Amino acid sequence: MNDSVNSENQIDPYGELERLFHEPKRLAILSHLAGTEGGLTFREIRDLCDLTDGNLNRHLKMLVDAEVVRIQKDFVGARPRTTVFLTDNGRQGFMKYLDALETVLKLASDSARSKPQDRTLDASKSASKELSADNQPETSAKGS
Repeated sequence: MNDSVNSENQIDPYGELERLFHEPKRLAILSHLAGTEGGLTFREIRDLCDLTDGNLNRHLKMLVDAEVVRIQKDFVGARPRTTVFLTDNGRQGFMKYLDALETVLKLASDSARSKPQDRTLDASKSASKELSADNQPETSAKGS
């Protein structure tokens, strides 16, 4: 059974949060790549995502191995240039991830904005009512 499908055969949005995309720096890399068809150079991605060359290489290797991005190496004059492109499968997977993330964020927002049922609060309200009733002046049958 797929981990992202629950016992009622409904898709579990939390299970759809692909770990490959969920890491913050890879999320930044893919977000920038998704906004361009012509790809971005290694240097552009490094600077946009505030990464070192080594860290960017490590993230790109994971994305290339998963066939999310492809790398094209060529020369501009005598200087090498590495350009990174989001693959069609990478774009589809990233969009699926973003849809799941949007659903999860909506669930979390709705949950955080709703008033939780706090049984201890209900119990303290009952206790307050009892205390208020105990503090009322007693009416005596003698005075009537």
